[in-house]
Amino acid sequence: MKEKYGANERSQKLKYHIQTSGRSLHAQEIDFNDIRTTLQALYAIYDNCNSLHTNAYDEAITTPTEESVRRAMAIQLIINRELGSAKSENFLQGSFAVEELTSLVEAAVLAEFERMNDRGGVLGAMERMYQRNKIQEESMYYEMQKNNGTLPLIGVNTFLNKQGSPTILPMEVIRSTNDEKEQQIKNLNAFHERNKDSSEEALQKLKAVALQNGNLFTELMDCVKYCSLGQITHALYEVGGQYRRSM
Repeated sequence: MKEKYGANERSQKLKYHIQTSGRSLHAQEIDFNDIRTTLQALYAIYDNCNSLHTNAYDEAITTPTEESVRRAMAIQLIINRELGSAKSENFLQGSFAVEELTSLVEAAVLAEFERMNDRGGVLGAMERMYQRNKIQEESMYYEMQKNNGTLPLIGVNTFLNKQGSPTILPMEVIRSTNDEKEQQIKNLNAFHERNKDSSEEALQKLKAVALQNGNLFTELMDCVKYCSLGQITHALYEVGGQYRRSM
C-alpha cells in the first residue's frame, strides 16, 4: 500500500480478516473438511491476521449446524490456546520456503493490480467483466482438475472408500420451513410500517452521499436502522444503475 499507492501511516495499519477456503470444502467425506480448515487456519494465524473465520465442515451442503459450528470454533481455540506456536509472533520468520512463497504471492498480487489498472481500475475492470470472468475461469479450471484427477483430493477423487466416497448428510440439515419464511415476510412488513416516517429521509441522505462520492459505509450504519436491504439496494440502483451481466 505504501510503495504502490503512497498510503499514509493510518492506511498501512488497516486490520484484515481471513476466512478459510470455501472452495476446499467438498460434499464427499465431509468430515475431512475440518482437517483442511485447520491447516488453513494455521496459515492465517501464522500470518498474524486480526480476525479469522473458520468454515464449518458441512457448509459444502447446508447451512452450518450447531455441532459443526462448535467444531469450527474449536479449531481456532485449540490452535491459540493449546498448540503454543501462535504465542510467538511471526512463528516461521526467516524460513526460506516461507519467504519465497511470500514473495511469489506479493508478485502475483501486484501483477493483478497492474492488470486491473490497465483496464481503468476496479470500476473499469468491472465494466469489462474482468473480475467475474477471472473468477469463472479459475473455478472452471479448478473443477476440471478435480474431475480429471490432476488435482488429487483425498476422499473426493483419490483414496476413495469402499462406498465410493458418498456424500453423507449430517444428522441435521438446515432448511427454512414455510412458516419461518412467512414469519420473516411479516417481520419485514412490520419493520417497513414502523419506520415509514423515517425511511424515506434516510434513503434520500444515502443517495445524496453516493452522488457526492462520500463515505457510504458511515451513512449505511445509520440507514439500516430504518430501511431494509431491499430498500437500500433499490435506492442505490437509482443513483448508480443496476449491474447486468452480458452472456
